[in-house]
Amino acid sequence: MKKTIDEIMKEPELAREPEALREIHAIRLKLYEERKGMTPAEYNAIVRQRATAFLASDYPQSPSGKRLIDKFNTGKD
Repeated sequence: MKKTIDEIMKEPELAREPEALREIHAIRLKLYEERKGMTPAEYNAIVRQRATAFLASDYPQSPSGKRLIDKFNTGKD
């Protein structure tokens, strides 16, 4: 059974850490569990699929309304 991030955060070994660190460690442990046993090709396929879906969506915009990633794609501010 796979644990949720909230369940992982409640584990005793993370209890003494500040909440922000507990959350970071819980996310890292969850990612490790998801990726354990994957071949590099499988991992690359998943990353490529998620990146494609993210870029196809309405990804984050800055307060000025410009897309944050456009700056990196075009070299313009």
